[in-house]
Amino acid sequence: MGKGPFSFRRPSIRRRRPKSTAVPQSPKPIPTTGAVASSSSPPPPSTGNLIGGGGGGGGVVAAGKGKKKAAGARLWMRFDAMGVSELVEYDKSTIIKRASIPARDLRILGPVFSHSSTILAREKAMVVNLEFIKAIVTAEEVLILDPLQQEVLQFVDQLRLQLPHKSANKTQGAGAVDVNDSETHVSTGGQWLPVPEAMEGLQCELPFEFQVLEIALEVVCSFLDKNVAELERDAYPVLDELARNVSTKNLEHVRSLKSNLTRLLARVQKVRDEIEHLLDDNEDMSNLYLTRKWIQNQQLEALSGGAASNSIITISPRLPRLSSNRSASLVSSHNLDDDDVEDLEMLLEAYFMQLDGTRNKILSVREYIDDTEDYVNIQLDNQRNELIQLQLTLTIASFAIAVETLVAGWFGMNIPFTWNNKEGIFEIFVGGITVGCVLIFLLILGYARWKKLHWFLKLILHHQL
Repeated sequence: MGKGPFSFRRPSIRRRRPKSTAVPQSPKPIPTTGAVASSSSPPPPSTGNLIGGGGGGGGVVAAGKGKKKAAGARLWMRFDAMGVSELVEYDKSTIIKRASIPARDLRILGPVFSHSSTILAREKAMVVNLEFIKAIVTAEEVLILDPLQQEVLQFVDQLRLQLPHKSANKTQGAGAVDVNDSETHVSTGGQWLPVPEAMEGLQCELPFEFQVLEIALEVVCSFLDKNVAELERDAYPVLDELARNVSTKNLEHVRSLKSNLTRLLARVQKVRDEIEHLLDDNEDMSNLYLTRKWIQNQQLEALSGGAASNSIITISPRLPRLSSNRSASLVSSHNLDDDDVEDLEMLLEAYFMQLDGTRNKILSVREYIDDTEDYVNIQLDNQRNELIQLQLTLTIASFAIAVETLVAGWFGMNIPFTWNNKEGIFEIFVGGITVGCVLIFLLILGYARWKKLHWFLKLILHHQL
């Protein structure tokens, strides 16, 4: 079309003007007062927008104005081994690159599996999905999904309280490492010990990933125990009231109680089964030792770089705050036993027994509910038997009255009869017929009791109902 009077085309200069785009700069995290920023954790990628930072014992501090949330980004909280925390927004690709986990593991942390329980071991991370706790744990840090939820805040508070305390204990108890050509020794508090004794004394502390797992199991078990205690507190009065008075209201309360019990039992059973699955497989437990695998990778890198096989690997500045068992494990490569899962096994067994006790409490409540239902059924059966006995009595009485009605019908017909003209015969006849019907009723009832027919009848009617 030309440039006629009906042309609606705008000038090309205004229509083709490019829009100026500014590349957003991600703000740097603000270090927390009183806590030294750890150089072991890599800086967050540019795709993750930092929200705030927090110290080991304090809250989360906002870091300036929050930027617009990226598409697909979710809120995470990052904790390192010293308890330094910060709120960040990461998308899926950032989490996958940071933790080296497959994309399907993030779906496990999604809302579809909100009440599932899973502990997965990956090459450099551990994916933890226990009830409301959804976290990705590495040898250096832990990433918690949706940390501002009411249930997750308790887990966050426990991390703030326990991680700095444990790290301080490990820092005070850590010893210096000395290298000799003939034998390697470790100094602990001024006393030099050979490697086996030194490692035995230093391995009393759990690695970072197991500390986080222990805190998560502790919070989840405490949460489930609290729910079971509330269930027991509400269940027994309702069941006792139902045993005293069988009513629609009490039956509705018991039905709601059984629904809550079934859901709670399923949640406890899922966590218990997941721990039991790990205890049954030593390979899975060995794969959860992320610190051990990190140390082995460092040793392999040092050996491939030309370092001597019997030398001690210098601790990388990327992870300065290694735990005591990490330092002891760095002493000699042959002391790293991949099959040694005793520490994790003891940790899991403790919480497995606790969950098993919680499950037994729920089962005891369910048994009490079943006993109460049996007692209520016995009461209802007794009332039903009384009604059946009354029905049998009324049936016999109806038969006796029917006989009297039959005789009255005979004499009520318009047939000439000589007794109609006799004086005073009506009262005698009616009284005699009534007495006869009563005698018939008593005879039939006595015969039924003698033959125990009414119990047989009640049994038949009970099975029919």
